[in-house]
Amino acid sequence: MHMPPLPLTRDIVLIGGGHAHALVLRNWGMNPLPGVRLTVINPGPTAPYTGMLPGFVAGHYGRDTLEIDLMRLARFAGARIILGMAEAMDTTEKTVTITGRGQIAYDVASIDIGIHSDMPALPGFDDHAIPAKPLGRFATAWAAHLDRLRQEPGLAASGLAVIGAGVAGVELAMAMAHGARKAAGQAVPVRAVDSADALRGIGRGAARALRQRLDTMGVTLHERTEVKRITNVGIVLEGDTVLPAGFVVGAAGAKPHAWLAETGLALHEGFVRVDDSLRSVGDASVFAVGDCAHMDHAPRPKAGVFAVRQAPVLAANLRAAVGGGAFRRYRPQRDYLKLISTGDRSAVADKFGLRLEGALLWRWKDRIDRAFMEKLADLPAMTAPKLPSPRADGVDEALAGGKPMCGGCGSKLGRDTLAQALAALPPRSRADVSTTPMDDAAVLTMNGQNQVISTDHLRAMVDDPHVMARIAANHALGDVFAMGATAQAALATIILPRASASLHQRMMAEIMAGADAVMAEAGASIVGGHTLIGDALSIGFTVTGLAQNPVRLSGAQPGDALILTKPIGTGVIMAADMALGARGPWVAGAIAAMTQSQFGAAQMLSAAHAMTDVTGFGLAGHLMGICDAAGLAARLNLSGIPLLEGALALSQSGHRSTLYASNATLAARMTMDGDAPLAALLFDPQTAGGLLAAVAPETAEKVVRNLRESGFHAARIGEMTEGAPHISLR
Repeated sequence: MHMPPLPLTRDIVLIGGGHAHALVLRNWGMNPLPGVRLTVINPGPTAPYTGMLPGFVAGHYGRDTLEIDLMRLARFAGARIILGMAEAMDTTEKTVTITGRGQIAYDVASIDIGIHSDMPALPGFDDHAIPAKPLGRFATAWAAHLDRLRQEPGLAASGLAVIGAGVAGVELAMAMAHGARKAAGQAVPVRAVDSADALRGIGRGAARALRQRLDTMGVTLHERTEVKRITNVGIVLEGDTVLPAGFVVGAAGAKPHAWLAETGLALHEGFVRVDDSLRSVGDASVFAVGDCAHMDHAPRPKAGVFAVRQAPVLAANLRAAVGGGAFRRYRPQRDYLKLISTGDRSAVADKFGLRLEGALLWRWKDRIDRAFMEKLADLPAMTAPKLPSPRADGVDEALAGGKPMCGGCGSKLGRDTLAQALAALPPRSRADVSTTPMDDAAVLTMNGQNQVISTDHLRAMVDDPHVMARIAANHALGDVFAMGATAQAALATIILPRASASLHQRMMAEIMAGADAVMAEAGASIVGGHTLIGDALSIGFTVTGLAQNPVRLSGAQPGDALILTKPIGTGVIMAADMALGARGPWVAGAIAAMTQSQFGAAQMLSAAHAMTDVTGFGLAGHLMGICDAAGLAARLNLSGIPLLEGALALSQSGHRSTLYASNATLAARMTMDGDAPLAALLFDPQTAGGLLAAVAPETAEKVVRNLRESGFHAARIGEMTEGAPHISLR
């Protein structure tokens, strides 16, 4: 007997994408606990690894090298990832508030948000300086400053400054000196300022080695010196002495995030107090790890080594907290080896007070750091279940070579299969119903008013119900917008996976909040719907709209310019994501495109002669729909078609949506001058894709300009031409 998926009964929410949580995701993917919905919240799709930041600053690593791909880890773990900033936590109601989204509920939560080195109380800091933590913001600002130095080497004279001369501040100052020298082609003065003694907290031998290295690199220490304010020319010290600096970074101390103080959790100097199981003191449903936690049983300095070693204990205890085993104790080591890079490919070691330094130590540190990152990147292949034997003829072919079935439009029937099914329907005629096989929606005429109606449904390809609802709502509205109509009302059809009543309530709340936001922006009301329970999440909407003069595909004219309002590539990116083959930022970019409303774009294209939305049949299929309806040919300029980042690379490496092969049969009706690698993307099924409009050529430039100024990645991609329905590529 086939065993259906087990119902979801508990929500575990990981707040932050720190090192410990990244390792928990990997651990969970290797051994998931059935019945748990795992969620990770992080502002971006990646998180920087602190151990490699000095190497990045010095120019030894690229930005990609130090980024942990949280989206890929989440896909491997079967977890949903919410790209947003946690800003509050209600431990009574057990909710986390995410900026711009609202609340999500948890049964068990873990906090791994790190620390920051912002100095809002220091006059001028917010305007003229950047904190070293969070690392992502600093890394972006530093890369931009290096670009300025390369373009204008004369800026080197303004120098650099670091506020904070502890071990981390000094390591950062040396890295900045090395990286800036490479960029500018000359020495760049660096100053490190601290209100206390520099290099506190390390042994005498390591401190002597580092001070000598600072002198060699031209880094000046200003110890026991107070900073009064920061201006656009540098740092002003007590006594109004000015230290010139064109780039100022704050690295003084470890500051907890302010919102933790409002949670009601037990804190020590703003950090979450935890016991030896890493649970919050006084609240057994909340864990905390990494720099944001204070271990009551064994206080330790803020260092990434503890977060890494907390990970296996945290993974086990999260499972135990929802009934999946026994709790473990975390016992941190008393001391640890500190490897401090010195700008160039050399390092100083601090252990037992000895003086150890040299290139060999840097290579050792490099191997340790790369091994950590490789562990998070080298994920075991997600293999399909073994097929039963014997099995019926045709099963292997129907499974598309063992690839997992795509979600979104990639899971739909092909163009030819659907056309054959519709062709078998007997003709129906009503005076108040106008339909053609080509148009995106039917037109109902009542008392002289035209109402368009369409329906669409998507199998989930992201694990976040809120985001999936936004995608599905935008996707369904596309048909209404393509008819030149204003949205009116929507009915929802939602299939939820098996879960407890409490999780179903949470899912429905997230779905309806996401869908309502999209529908409300378009002017539509959700007026009801239907729910079912099945094996997987899927969301659909039947949408109506009002149109005085519906836009028909047959209205295209010879010479019309073809305008596309969104880049293509969602199908190949999401297919690669399912196979762990896509980078997190590429997936995040595809999701951002799918959740972008086309409401404003539709208004700007109200004078279009013909319009459709680019969805499951791909750009080529939907353009051919215009050609067939209008009895015209079309010419596409391949180089002018906007692409999502990563789409071309993934297509060239062989990734395909499950609907691709069916769409590609249309190639028989197309011609191309030469071999264009991106031509394959014309058959890529799009989910919540852009509008494709045929507009008068004299208005095209203005329309594209208006679309771009309104935030749409729009482009003129070709034109309609005389001739039998056909697409030529150039």
